[in-house]
Parts: sequence; C-alpha cells; structure tokens
Amino acid sequence: MAGTLRITLIKSVIGEKPKTRATVESLGLRKIRQTVERPDSPDVRGMIFRARHLLDVEEPS
Repeated sequence: MAGTLRITLIKSVIGEKPKTRATVESLGLRKIRQTVERPDSPDVRGMIFRARHLLDVEEPS
C-alpha cells in the first residue's frame, strides 16, 4: 500500500474504552476537528478500524 491517509477526529473520546482512547492518541489526535496525515499501512488501517466511529478518513489525491 502506498500513499497517505488524512484522518480527522470528529467525535470526543470521553466515555470510550481506554484502548480506544489510547489508539486515537497514538494516531496523534488530541482535539476534535484536528487532522493528521499518516502513511497508508496495515498498522494504521487497524488503528483506524478500532476507532472508526470517532474518525473521518480520506485519501488525498
């Protein structure tokens, strides 16, 4: 897999399980509407899958 993913935190992590909170933090997201770019890899895809209900993911062109 090549390229990058643009990941945005769209919902709060308040009330989430500790593992989910840690996953969002390890992606580099701290505040709502904060956006980061991460490489498109299986590891990052797995982290996104765990917190998919809190995130918005796009593949920039």
